Amino acid sequence: MVARLLLLRAWPRGPAVGPGPLCRPLSSGSGSREYLQLSIVPTMHFQDSLPRLPIPKLEDTVKRYLRAQKPLLDDGQFRKTEQFCKSFENGIGKELHEQLVAQDKQNKRTSYISGPWFDMYLSARDSIVLNFNPFMAFNPDPKSEYNDQLTRATNMTVSAIRFLKTLRAGLLEPEVFHLNPAKSDTETFKKLIRFVPSFLSWYGAYLVNAYPLDMSQYFRLFNSTRLPRPIRDELVTDEKARHLLVLRKGQFYVFDVLDQDGNIVSASEIQAHLKYILSDDSPAPTFPVAYLTTENRDVWAELRQKLVSGGNEETLRKVDSAVFCLCLDDFPMKDLVHLSHNMLHGDGTNRWFDKSFNLIIAKDGTAAVHFEHAWGDGVAVLRLLNEMFKDSVQAPAVSPQSQPARTDSPAAVQKLNFKLNDALKTGISSAKEKFDAIVKTLTISFIQFRRGGKEFLKKQKLSPDSVAQLAFQMAFLRQYGQTVATYESCSTAAFKHGRTETIRPASVFTKRCSEAFVREPSQHSAGQGFDRHLFALRYLAAAKGIVLPELYLDPAYGQINHNILSTSTLTSPAVNIGGFAPVVPDGFGIAYAVHDNWIGCNVSSYPGRNAREFLQCVEKALEDIFDAIEGKCLKT
Repeated sequence: MVARLLLLRAWPRGPAVGPGPLCRPLSSGSGSREYLQLSIVPTMHFQDSLPRLPIPKLEDTVKRYLRAQKPLLDDGQFRKTEQFCKSFENGIGKELHEQLVAQDKQNKRTSYISGPWFDMYLSARDSIVLNFNPFMAFNPDPKSEYNDQLTRATNMTVSAIRFLKTLRAGLLEPEVFHLNPAKSDTETFKKLIRFVPSFLSWYGAYLVNAYPLDMSQYFRLFNSTRLPRPIRDELVTDEKARHLLVLRKGQFYVFDVLDQDGNIVSASEIQAHLKYILSDDSPAPTFPVAYLTTENRDVWAELRQKLVSGGNEETLRKVDSAVFCLCLDDFPMKDLVHLSHNMLHGDGTNRWFDKSFNLIIAKDGTAAVHFEHAWGDGVAVLRLLNEMFKDSVQAPAVSPQSQPARTDSPAAVQKLNFKLNDALKTGISSAKEKFDAIVKTLTISFIQFRRGGKEFLKKQKLSPDSVAQLAFQMAFLRQYGQTVATYESCSTAAFKHGRTETIRPASVFTKRCSEAFVREPSQHSAGQGFDRHLFALRYLAAAKGIVLPELYLDPAYGQINHNILSTSTLTSPAVNIGGFAPVVPDGFGIAYAVHDNWIGCNVSSYPGRNAREFLQCVEKALEDIFDAIEGKCLKT
């Protein structure tokens, strides 16, 4: 399996973007309810002046790499790796670094990692299901009656389209990380900063400890899809399309959610069309085409070409260009584990996994976003979720008592039918067989640790995230007796076209601390990363046809990039739970959140690892840590 970006360590909000003008004029017939916000600072105001992502010094990258390797290797292995690093730093690595820096200076419109990172995703041939795509589930609407499937689907669809319109009009508030909100997150600051020229605006924000974030991914949220191509996939966006794609029981439907003037179709009309789709008693198709999006990308590319040549080109165009994909499931969620399986992969029939995102609404109104990862990162998706949740809860477009419009839904809603020959039917059957087989091997387990969360830990001057990460290290040591490569994703959205960097939680210090807790409990009392730099140097060597340097052939390099513990944290008032599959067959996928008064952890595994037992060890580790903290509190 290929390592992929996860949900990401989230900023207080998320980012936004789009090609085209900073601020588009409002259509004459549009009212404020067409928009989520009417920001006086244009959405892309800070984009031109964002600082560029710095390339670390090679000697710093090597030092950080060796520091991360130290807890994973014995003394003999470490000395060998140290020698490889020395040769790399003084030889081919130095040449590659100089070339990378020179290349970066000539290409100032983007970051040194952006191109290689897109290539990493789009060139990967594995299925994007489980290997790449994660999910984030919304909290229920606090007004229980609004969780009716039709009501919530209508409200969330309208809120998503409001977000689209706000973004494209340049009226969405820019994404800014405020270190001193009392100074920077104010109307006075906004009134002043909007007059600062765009090429200087970042510096104006910096003066008051505010850090605008890159918003270059946002335009891919809507009307976008990943097209399977031989060797390397393609991302396409068609902003002219005005229709929504709806999937139910493996059937495909489209209808317009924007009119010819770009205004949102009335909520009661959208409600009527969704009600019509929900009332369709057509059986599930014998050969659900959606299975094809779960295939190996080269296989899917070949089958897609057969779909096109078989008379389905226009049907596929409507699928690909749709504003987004709304998936209506015909069953309720039993519990959080069932929710996680359903939102992460489902049964393969009722998702179009290539779309930028699928908005999934279950029979009981449980809602989630499942997103394709090549186009962007969790920060952008989280902003969408936060805004959709807030708008749909605070300003719902319809109520449970609302009556759908009296409109001709049979005429307005088009049911898409695919023409399938024997080769395509065989391809769908094969895809289903492979999908069912891999999904059966995935285990997911969830815990809620209720002894405390952010509030308690911060009072003890402890980092909540560090406590969670230490618990994972202790749990793996307790269960398997060793320290292994651990990945935690971190956003670099503070820089132009930044993507992510890797935090390496496993260190000599966490190893010693874990051993003290697990093996010697009676004796216990109460930056820049290196991964992306080394990745970019390797990518450059391959692009120039240079023989792969020995550093990359070192088994220790393979081991540290075989991320057995792949972790990602996400906390938001809109989000109930998130999740993803392990990035390696013998690993764990760990999505966690440290809330004010509790800690949640959602873990996935394949055969050979046991998610449930691992979570039991995590819970024991948290108990030990909290016992130690509270013991210290009592002594002081």
